[in-house]
This record gives sequence, structure tokens and C-alpha cells, in this order.
Amino acid sequence: MDRIRLIECNKKEYGERYDCLKWLSEDEARNASELRKELLSYLENRVQFGSKHSKTDCSTLSQGCEICGQGDWSCLFINGKCNCRCFYCPTEQNEIDLPTTNSVKFAKSADYVDYIDKFGFKGVSISGGEPLLTFDKTLTFISAVKRKFGDKIYLWLYTNGTLARKDMLLKLRDAGLNEIRFDIGATKYNLKKAETAVGVIPHVTVEIPAIPEDYELMKLKLSEMKNAGINYLNLHQLRLTPHNYRNIAKRNYTFLHGEKVTVLESELTALNLLKYSFENSIGLPINYCSFVYKNRFQGAASRRRNAAFIKKSFEDITENGYIRSICLTGNTEDILRQADELKKSGFIQELWSLDSSKNRLFFSESLWKSVSFNQFNVSVGYAEAKILPAVSYRNFFREINLNKTRKVVIEKMKAGDEISVSRNEISLFEQLVINKETVSRNDEKWDSIRKFEFIREGFQEYF
Repeated sequence: MDRIRLIECNKKEYGERYDCLKWLSEDEARNASELRKELLSYLENRVQFGSKHSKTDCSTLSQGCEICGQGDWSCLFINGKCNCRCFYCPTEQNEIDLPTTNSVKFAKSADYVDYIDKFGFKGVSISGGEPLLTFDKTLTFISAVKRKFGDKIYLWLYTNGTLARKDMLLKLRDAGLNEIRFDIGATKYNLKKAETAVGVIPHVTVEIPAIPEDYELMKLKLSEMKNAGINYLNLHQLRLTPHNYRNIAKRNYTFLHGEKVTVLESELTALNLLKYSFENSIGLPINYCSFVYKNRFQGAASRRRNAAFIKKSFEDITENGYIRSICLTGNTEDILRQADELKKSGFIQELWSLDSSKNRLFFSESLWKSVSFNQFNVSVGYAEAKILPAVSYRNFFREINLNKTRKVVIEKMKAGDEISVSRNEISLFEQLVINKETVSRNDEKWDSIRKFEFIREGFQEYF
């Protein structure tokens, strides 16, 4: 069912252009899966896998990547304009615009600092566009964050490097920048600007997509990076977007279905580079940042962070960041009796709630063992908390004051229809949701529950 849903979503996104793409066949999927299995087997005892086996190598990550994996960072798009035109860029980069994060714009650095404080971030990245195109603005925001938080915030910046000068790098260092990441794919893998930052910015990283046709060149660059003093290499998986379709579609890549369309050969290239690095004892820390890692873990972290501001006391937040509501339904007399038993057992009132009709009782999972299910039906609902720049008035919301003049909005949106759990399924629900154990039941209902409850494990499935 999930495969069908994803394929239909991909078809809808690309319309008539969908059939022009080279999609993975069943035979190719089997062969590619076997090849990846061999690569991962080789790497298994040499690298540290993280984020439920969707990210590697996690043994030597930069502090920024560690904070990303924990979900404790804010990415500020300081502008929306770039001076390069990389074929793989996923979005249009033609407008300067205001600094933006999570669709919220920040004209004032002081407001953004208060946003970081309110949401408890431990790291901030400055991206674009190209941050050095608006250098003064970039410097202003970096300085403001560091003045407020000092070493409590780890701060890094992404750049294509074309505009980087030594005087700029010195100013960024003095403002408190901890790490700078160069996309040398924008400069035909020229390391000169990245080398300029070595010894100036505390940590220098090269961050590039794994481009299949550049594999041999990238192998040569590994030693060059190591010798130049580059601290880390981050590799990303190429993905297709409506913006870069024209450039990527003509490169004869094989495309994978998923939450977004990705390139098969890009992932295999990244894993092969990891293998090559170990075989030749290069010694350069390499981190493969798969698309599914970014999509799953960054999304879950954002949902969890927002959910904490809007969930009710009897609701719970799942591993995947959704707000879960468990509900008993029955006749009013039995529901009131159950509520009274909870009260007599000493549980605080905030852990359960009766609806106005008195025939529905919502309760926290912490009360599960104290609830009698014999005469009740059970249902479970899931919601997603999203941060918005203004109220849409379509959902329950809460306004979060950042300071006296600035606020943001968090809305609680239904993530799907309420799911009924029959009496003979309650033990299965307890096993899966409460005890976090494996349940063999596979159908649309249980697949939906798993999706809302847990972050999926492993790299993406090939189909």
C-alpha cells in the first residue's frame, strides 16, 4: 500500500514528465539491492551507522552534523539568491528576500535570536541562496546569535565559495562561526577557496552531492582534501525536483520512488567512495547523508519540537513526532466509572479528559495499565504540529510570543482519520504502541499506526 501511495504521489508531482524518466525495473531493483547489501556488509565493521541505520559514518561527524542528528538545529535561509547555477540545485535561487526558517521570515536578527531561545536549539546553520552575496546581513545574524548564546550554540555556514575572501573569513571567525561548508561541486571541485579557510575557521567541511559521473574525480580529491587540511566530507544523495528536472532528467540516471524522487546511482556512488576511502586508508572522515535520513529524522525532530508547545497533557508525542490521542468509547455510566477509578488510584486529572458528551475518555499512555478495556472500544488519533508565520484559522492553534513585538503560530493539524482498534486487537496495540515490540500484523491500519509511531529503519527501499 505504501509503495502504491508513493508512486501515485510521484506521478502527480511530475505529471506528463513522469513517463519520460528512467524508473527502476524489478530486476534492476534486485540487483541494486544486492550491490548495496555488499557495500554495507563491507562497511558494517568499519563505520558507525546511526539514525536507525540510515546514516554513515557517524564515528567522526562534525558537531554540526551531530546536532542535526539530534534534531536540535535551526537552518536559516539568509537569502534566496545564488550566483551559481549547479545542475543539481533543488530550488530556484533568484530572490534575495528576508531571512527565513520554517516558512517564518525574520527581518530583525534580534527576533531570530529570541526564536532560537524559545525553541531551545543547540545549533544554527546559515544557508541560502549564497550567504556571502549578502555578507553584511549574514555577519549581523551570526554576530547576534553568538552574542546571545556564545558557546552554547554551534554555528555553521554553507557556501559555494566563489565569493569567499580571506578578509570575509576572518570577520566570520571573529563573529563566532564554528564551521564553514564548501560545495566544491559548484567550482568543478576546485579546493582553493576551501583551503583559504583552513586555519581561519575552526572547522572546514566539503559538502557535495555524490555525482555518479564524477566518481573517479572524487576518488582523487579525497587525498587532496585530506592533505589540504579539510576536516570533513559530507556526501548527499541527488534528488529530482520540478526545478532541476530539465538538468537531471537528461543525465540518464535511474530514478527511485519515495517521499521524493532520488537517484539510485548517487547513493551507490557515496557508498563506493566510503569503501574506497577505507581500502586506501585515506583517513578523511566521510559522512553519507542519505535523503531518507534527512526526510525522516529532520521531519520528526521538527514535529516533536513543535508538538511540545501545543499537545494536551493527556496526549503523547510519538518517536516520529506525531501527537497521539488514545480514546475509550462506551456508554456514559461506564466511562464515568472508569474516570472515577483513575481518580481514586491517585492519577492527576491532567492525564485524562472526558469530552462534553461523557461517552469518550481520552488518556495518556502512562495510564494504560490502569485502564479496564472489557466494556470499551478504543480509538487512536494522530496530529502534526506545524509552525506558521500567521494563523490560518483552519485548525487548533497556539500563538507563541518570542518577545513583546514578535510571535509565531503553531497549528495542530489532523494527520489522518481516527483509527479504531477492536477489542480483540487491543493486546496487539499494547504490544506495538505501549511496549514498542514487533507486531507481525501487516495491513493498512497497522501500517498507518507504525508510520505515525516510529521512524522507519534503514536506507530507502529500492523500487
